[in-house]
Amino acid sequence: MTEAAGNVMKFLEPAQARSLPGLRLALSVVGGPWGDAAKRIFQFKRLPFMPVAQFPGRENTELLEWTGRRNAPIAIYNDEPPRDAWLEILMLAERLAPAPALLPEYSADRALVVGIANELCGPWGLGWCRRLMLFDGPLRGAAAAVPPAVFAQMRMVYGISPEATAGATARAAAILRMMADRLRAQSRRDSPYLVGDGLTAADIYWACFSAMLSPPANDVVAMEGWVRDAYRQIGPELEDALDPCLMEHRDMVFSRHLRG
Repeated sequence: MTEAAGNVMKFLEPAQARSLPGLRLALSVVGGPWGDAAKRIFQFKRLPFMPVAQFPGRENTELLEWTGRRNAPIAIYNDEPPRDAWLEILMLAERLAPAPALLPEYSADRALVVGIANELCGPWGLGWCRRLMLFDGPLRGAAAAVPPAVFAQMRMVYGISPEATAGATARAAAILRMMADRLRAQSRRDSPYLVGDGLTAADIYWACFSAMLSPPANDVVAMEGWVRDAYRQIGPELEDALDPCLMEHRDMVFSRHLRG
């Protein structure tokens, strides 16, 4: 059993969890938006799961032998194949607990939710671009305490290079402006949500991925101190694009739907 610093969640080791039935969720012990979103979705749907430890920058040999993957999050339900893509995990949650639904029934709204979520979670999305930005150059402040070997391993795993990171900041800023425009359009029709009149997966993904720009309090989203410090380093271009309505929406989602 492992307990992450600054986090009350107790993790099973992969060898312990592998033989157990039910829903197991491999999560980074230092936190991260993809894992936090998966966890919040299962919790919102009242789907009990067993958290399994994944350590960034390590081999995670037991996890790799079990699931074929060494990164997180990974959802494993009974003997079904492991799922590590954000949409696969969401669809598993929707199947196991159809209500409350996080994908609208109306097809056009459903497509809009998935599209917004992909702009946050998918390749070249907000999380992807922020990760490129974070590992492009030396970490500063408390984040500089990250062991050099771990930092080098993460850069290699994520394919960090000048070519890969070119344009990441502008792309992240464009996504933030799209999100703010969307919220203002919804506000004009008296809805505080990104799509329709109720909470969807898009709202949860934004709430979780916003931590990569402005981390909420530790009792809302627990994370290692060096991660929190690194996330705050967003630069003037993203500061300009981070409309206050985005943070207001994030705080509403956590306080109204994701606390406890």
